[in-house]
Amino acid sequence: MERTCEKLTQLNIDISNIKAIGVTNQRETTLVWDKETGEPLYNAIVWLDLRTQSTVERLINKTPGRNKNHLKHKTGLPISTYFSAVKLRWLMDNVDEVHQAVVSHRAMFGTVDSWLIWCLTGGKSGGVHCTDVTNASRTMLFNIHTMDWDPELCKYFGIPMEILPRVRSSSEIYGLMKICSSRKSGALSGIPISGCLGDQSAALVGQMCFQDGQAKNTYGTGCFLLRNTGVKPVMSEHGLLTTVAYKLGRDKPACYALEGSVAIAGAVVRWLQDNLGIIGSSEELEKLAASVGTSYGCYFVPAFSGLYAPYWEPSARGIICGLTQFTNKSHLAFAALEAVCFQTREILDAMNQDSGIPLTQLQVDGGMTSNKLLMQLQADILCIPVVKPSMPETTALGAAMAAGAAEGVSVWSLNPEDLSEVTSEKFEPQINPEESEFRYARWKKAVEKSMNWETMEPVCNGNGETSIFSSVPLGFYIIGSMLMLIGAKYLTGHK
Repeated sequence: MERTCEKLTQLNIDISNIKAIGVTNQRETTLVWDKETGEPLYNAIVWLDLRTQSTVERLINKTPGRNKNHLKHKTGLPISTYFSAVKLRWLMDNVDEVHQAVVSHRAMFGTVDSWLIWCLTGGKSGGVHCTDVTNASRTMLFNIHTMDWDPELCKYFGIPMEILPRVRSSSEIYGLMKICSSRKSGALSGIPISGCLGDQSAALVGQMCFQDGQAKNTYGTGCFLLRNTGVKPVMSEHGLLTTVAYKLGRDKPACYALEGSVAIAGAVVRWLQDNLGIIGSSEELEKLAASVGTSYGCYFVPAFSGLYAPYWEPSARGIICGLTQFTNKSHLAFAALEAVCFQTREILDAMNQDSGIPLTQLQVDGGMTSNKLLMQLQADILCIPVVKPSMPETTALGAAMAAGAAEGVSVWSLNPEDLSEVTSEKFEPQINPEESEFRYARWKKAVEKSMNWETMEPVCNGNGETSIFSSVPLGFYIIGSMLMLIGAKYLTGHK
């Protein structure tokens, strides 16, 4: 923030014109820190992390009928590795420093927004420990009907309520920026922090989806389709999440959204670049895919962290299928882009089924929307137009809008009549629906193949005992070792 202020000054922009600060953050990612030292007690556990799978299975096993939706009536969420409560439970069970801090009443829990606001408002010297309703609704500890932490949910996960941040609206003054402890002065000292939204809610606000039925899809590390459902939460029958969209003021009503969450979107580009080395940059991916214009029957299901909506299948793993001798890296690049579009089609179909009113166009944002081939593919696979705003960083815009509209700041209004039109680019479908349906059906077949790949449960033999041969690689290793020993003995006996 200090560097940004320095650069603004170099550009002859008067930083005294900065009236408020908004925070937007990666949701679900979990931190625990010591309120006396101000130091984190362990590395953050990010939203994609799978180390909590055994915790999830243990929690599901204690529900009636092993039902992963057991808490959905209160939270809008299935029991999954995705959400904060299981990450916090894992930290308390597996990290002694966290356990000791909780026992001695020194621990503070928060998602990234809570940590940032606490640090920026003074940290251990009087920092404000709070979160907003959008981030709280992703923890599985928050009741989306009462709009507060739920004692029964906290008891279910075994989490003391004293470590939780206070829940506030998405647009109000939480506190003032304090002087940075590592400097003699801070450029923004005294400026109110007055906006806080989880990244996907911020994008919904930034896309100005304030009306019931409006939707946006953000293409980042993952892919997140949110549809505004107004002031009443709608429970999905088709694998979507019910979440708090925003609450733009202490006295304003909370609005809700249906959400389809895809774990891997932009992350597949990083995987092709860093793990396989077949591209040097994301721009190269678009050129490579455009050079062939088809996947040539190759399908890529990037279930690196299991499958999220609409399946919620943690046992799934990534697969590439439909390969022939003709398949090359260009076809794989095209299949990777198609995978992002097919996953969006799956959550859009689920959303249309839940709402009963099909979307007639899709508003999009996020880093991947700069890929024109991806946007055209998305329109082709959805068979509806895709609309991209000229300023795609709507997540940052949403946080700024919430901060500027807060009571006591009020540099602008978010009333519908006061909002301006946004310039945009539209991508129309260019293939016939029959071809789109054929490709989508093949994708669904590939998804089926990716499921039930991984399990935390040991495989038992017919006597109910765990077999060392239940793992195929381990079985081959043991058999191979035995054969080598026998072979070595045979050879040494016949010198």
